[in-house]
Amino acid sequence: MADCGGWESLPLGLHPRVLESLRELSFTHMTPVQSATIPLFMNNKDVAVEAVTGSGKTLAFVIPTLEILLKREEKLKKMQVGALIITPTRELAVQIDEVFRQFTVHFPQFSQILLIGGRNPMEDVENFRKHGLNTILGLLPKQRRTGLFSATQTDEVESLVRAGLRNPVRITVKEKGLAAESTQKTPIRLHNYYTICRADEKFNQLVAFLRQHKKQKHLVFFSTCACVEYFGNTLGKLVKNVQIMCIHGKMKHKRQNIFMEFRQLESGVLVCTDVMARGIDIPEVDWVLQYDAPSSASAFVHRCGRTARIGHHGNALVFLLPMEATYVNFLSINQKCPMQQMKLLKDSVDVLPSLKKLAVSDRAIFEKGMKAFVSFIQSYAKHQCSLIFRMKDLDFAALARGFALLKLPKMPEMRGKNFPGFTPEDIDTNSIRYKDKNREKQRQRLLAQQKQEKQNETKKKFVKNKPWSKQKTKRNKKRKQASKRKLSDDEDDIDELLNDTRLLKKLKQGKISKEDFEKQLTGT
Repeated sequence: MADCGGWESLPLGLHPRVLESLRELSFTHMTPVQSATIPLFMNNKDVAVEAVTGSGKTLAFVIPTLEILLKREEKLKKMQVGALIITPTRELAVQIDEVFRQFTVHFPQFSQILLIGGRNPMEDVENFRKHGLNTILGLLPKQRRTGLFSATQTDEVESLVRAGLRNPVRITVKEKGLAAESTQKTPIRLHNYYTICRADEKFNQLVAFLRQHKKQKHLVFFSTCACVEYFGNTLGKLVKNVQIMCIHGKMKHKRQNIFMEFRQLESGVLVCTDVMARGIDIPEVDWVLQYDAPSSASAFVHRCGRTARIGHHGNALVFLLPMEATYVNFLSINQKCPMQQMKLLKDSVDVLPSLKKLAVSDRAIFEKGMKAFVSFIQSYAKHQCSLIFRMKDLDFAALARGFALLKLPKMPEMRGKNFPGFTPEDIDTNSIRYKDKNREKQRQRLLAQQKQEKQNETKKKFVKNKPWSKQKTKRNKKRKQASKRKLSDDEDDIDELLNDTRLLKKLKQGKISKEDFEKQLTGT
């Protein structure tokens, strides 16, 4: 990154303690974006700044913010907010907070506070959809200075410019070495590569690459949180002697600790989603690997920008399926992002059987693989560049093999389709147990509970069949009554026979006359 002279060369002089902080941070010279932006911002101009990633945009607003606050005619009152900085991710917020503290430590009259979301991610997202940045801007004072800083001027940024800035000065800073008419969005010292491979070969290529570059520092981007969980955890078992960490948006408290720990590493792998794509400054990242292409072209630029920062060299590689090859031309035209093809690694080993064994040995891995597959397809269906990333072109069988699935999940996108290229494993997946014994005990209790509920439900269904049961009871009752009547009739016949026999004996013995015998016999 070219420099534009020392800080003392600014038209408006900086506060001595600000200069002291810059010396402590070893920032001896300004970058082009700082040289172009700071004088305008300090002169109370709204600015909309576009500069490549890693160009020094943070100091381009930190320094003017401090200088404006220091030059206020009316000092800030207690609990009064002097400046508000809004970022898209918590990691970027933490990073800017750290930079600001390097300066405010010399100004005890100022205090700063870091506010981040993430207590309940779904609620955060819903609140942002309802209220958003426009609502935040609406709550701020009309008389204010506003700056927007980004590596790409997207439609969303343009709408914010119109909504929140008054006659802004637009600043676009290109790197030294680029032609004036160039609109290249990625750093000039970034070596950008792509490779074309089948869906069932992609993970093998990633593992082979990481095994060959163990001593370097990598960011590996996946499209969904579930993919990060699945592939990130399994990479640690397949790539030995390398520290592998995972970060995604659904993580809560441990996310910040992982981020800070990875920043300190000399080598290692951070498997992540686009939550790590914007503005994050991680020292000495050698490679940015995009396992899945991002949902938008601007996100591609932001991902690449995690390397080749502040004038350093860096490398980026995106894995593309054969049907996605035209994405290279799209990026070249849309984002002015030149790319070179990297050949497939010939000595890659097929690790998918090992991945299947891991799934068989631990139900947690089996379930994560199924969730990752479903989430990837759902994400693919929402890709902004749908002319290239088309669902109907996806080879579901090869994709399932690439995820090392034991069987195909049931989902609407696959309903009514045949997949002759995929053979499910001959295994009862219900028998796969969790490696975590407590979790397996909990599953067994749940299965027993479900079995009992099913049995109870079967009993209830039998009882609920009242018409049939009532009819059966009625029939049995009638049979019993008929039997009783028959028995009663038989008993009466026997009594009558016995009575007649006794009368006949009396007649023979001469105890009764023939006339009395006939009367008693006939009942007259």
